[in-house]
Amino acid sequence: MQLILENVSKTVGPETWLHDMTIAPSTNAVTVLLGATQAGKTSLMRVMAGLDAPSAGRVSVDGRDVVGVPVRERNVAMVYQQFINYASLRVFDNIASPLKLRGEKNVANRVRELAAKLHIETFLDRYPAELSGGQQQRVALARALAKGAPLMLLDEPLVNLDYKLREELRDELTALFAEGNSTVVYATTEPSEALLLGGYTAVLDAGELLQYGPTAEVFNHPKSLRVARAFSDPPMNLLPGVRCESGVQLQDGPVLGVALPGDASQRLTVGIRASALRVQARQGDVTLPGKVELAEISGSDTFVHLATPVGEVVAQLTGVHYFELGTPVQLYFDPAQIYLFDASGSLLLSPRRRGGR
Repeated sequence: MQLILENVSKTVGPETWLHDMTIAPSTNAVTVLLGATQAGKTSLMRVMAGLDAPSAGRVSVDGRDVVGVPVRERNVAMVYQQFINYASLRVFDNIASPLKLRGEKNVANRVRELAAKLHIETFLDRYPAELSGGQQQRVALARALAKGAPLMLLDEPLVNLDYKLREELRDELTALFAEGNSTVVYATTEPSEALLLGGYTAVLDAGELLQYGPTAEVFNHPKSLRVARAFSDPPMNLLPGVRCESGVQLQDGPVLGVALPGDASQRLTVGIRASALRVQARQGDVTLPGKVELAEISGSDTFVHLATPVGEVVAQLTGVHYFELGTPVQLYFDPAQIYLFDASGSLLLSPRRRGGR
């Protein structure tokens, strides 16, 4: 199914919820809507589903304009952050309901297959009220998958689950999506989730579509500061710099030897991903001295917050490291791994554009 939104916008009273945007979700890979709360993800999904009509623009399915077509006449499956199940039906019948409506054979086998993939096979005889919130969300996911709709919309479906289960289900869902024929749109606030799901990513902010493309491309080459801020976890270190003869000089800091385009503005912003900062030096590295303000261990990484002459930065170090507060630390990074944004916030240079790194 090919869904296309052309010059779609949505206003409610004096407020603009969605600014003019055009997007065609991928038909062969998951499309992720990435953005903070109130970025416009749910509003865009509701327009896609037909729950809301756009204030302007065209929504087409396989070339047919569907604006004004009631949602009940569209074959759409949607899972919200807040799970919705039939309280009067047992889990088995909740999952089986769309299969029975389609007249599918081997309903019991299909229900048990989906329940096993979503780790709820032991709850099939229970009612939703007898389950935890995370278990109820898995029931809602199983029912949506059972529907086999050509358009599947998932609005932060894993947010209420614990970390370990979220990781397991994300892998399972990716495999399930690959098996099906649905156009899948998945909303999340987490950049890491977008990267793990792969496919394509649309970055939204305050109702604006900032960038859309293959997930790795958008992550590695954000077209603006707004995209870089939205698609980075931890946030990209953004430091003020000025153009100089040999490249860019960080404010009160070292000179970075990079080739700038002739029309580069005098004032620039240097972006350094936390993962690009290290405590071991390599040939050609730039040195950045700092003092530890906070060190957090998260899983197999350590996030170190430091005060440096060029401003506060965060370094993401692989492995578990212990730092005393106030400890002097030398950070190192390869200047070929920086991002440069001009005075307007547009991307000037990214690592690949300076030699494919």
